[in-house]
This record gives sequence, structure tokens and C-alpha cells, in this order.
Amino acid sequence: MTGLISWAKGLVTAFGGPGLFIVAFLDSSFLSLPEINDILVIWMVTQHKERLVYYASMATLGSITGCFALYVLAWKGGEAFLRKRFNAGRIERGMATVRRYGLLALLVPSILPPPAPFKVFVLLAGVVRVRPLQFALAIGIGRGLRYFGEGLLAVWYGDMALRYIKEHGDQVALATAVLVLVVGASVLWWQRRRPRQAA
Repeated sequence: MTGLISWAKGLVTAFGGPGLFIVAFLDSSFLSLPEINDILVIWMVTQHKERLVYYASMATLGSITGCFALYVLAWKGGEAFLRKRFNAGRIERGMATVRRYGLLALLVPSILPPPAPFKVFVLLAGVVRVRPLQFALAIGIGRGLRYFGEGLLAVWYGDMALRYIKEHGDQVALATAVLVLVVGASVLWWQRRRPRQAA
């Protein structure tokens, strides 16, 4: 893990925002680099607070692009692609969740830190053919909240932000996810209620 952090830090030091994009792309697609991108966003913003929006945006865009790579693979490979990688029960439960809750099934996991499952929902979105624009919007909102939130912590707390994330990151992410879930569930309830009222 230390070697991966050093490699990613060297990449980001050399290339700045594009380096963050590359690390986020790899983490969201074919590699698993848990929390490394979060650490890098905080570290870079601590060095250059005026670039908060730029660094958080590059990390978010990299994550969206990486997720799209998995999404396209699942779209083309279909359910058989998933069944080679996950057990049948998990796939059925996941597909039912995505079909029932749609974008919320992507939004909430995209905010939560590891070890919360995320990539399986990205793959499931491709299998059930979630619309590409809706998919990008859900990932963008979820990851954007996460990276911009971490950037703000770096501005407010400086070098202490990493310690704060280690000590309280799970609680903050969970609280944000619950808030998104409550708002999303309220919107779903309102949308389902409208046709009944019209009838």
C-alpha cells in the first residue's frame, strides 16, 4: 500500500490535476486503489488551496470516466459478464436494488469509503442498461460530494485534514449518504404519489 501511495503521489506531483485524473480513472476502473485518491486530493489542496475546484473536478472526472469503462464492459457483456465475477445471490439482490432505486443505488455507494461495495453497482448499472447520462450524473454527484468535501476539509484544517478523515471520514461519508438517501427517497415517493393523485 505504501508503494502504491508513493507511486500515485509521484504521478500527481509530476502532472498535477491530470495525475489526479489518471489515478481516479484507474481506481474506478481496472485497479483497486482504496482511499489513495482521497489522500491525494487532500494533499494537493493542502499544497494549493486556491486550486480546490480544479483538483476536486479532475478527481471527479477521472472517476466518472473510469466508471464508464466498467459500465460499457458490463453493457456489452451483459449478465454473463457479472456471473463470472460474483455469486448469483449477490447479483440478484444488486439488480433488484438498481431496478428499484435507480440512481440512488449508484449515488450512495459512490459517496461511501471502502470497504463499501461500489464497482458491483457500476457493473449492474451497465447490465440493466441505466441511461448513460443518468449514470454519469449519479457518479458525478456522488464522487463530487466526496472529493469537494475532502477539498474543503483540506482548506479548513490543512495538514490535519488527513487525520480528521482517518478518524471521522466514515461517519461524515455515512451522514452524507444518509442525507442523499433521505432526499432521494422523498423524491421517489413524491414521483410515485403524483400519478395516483392525477388518477
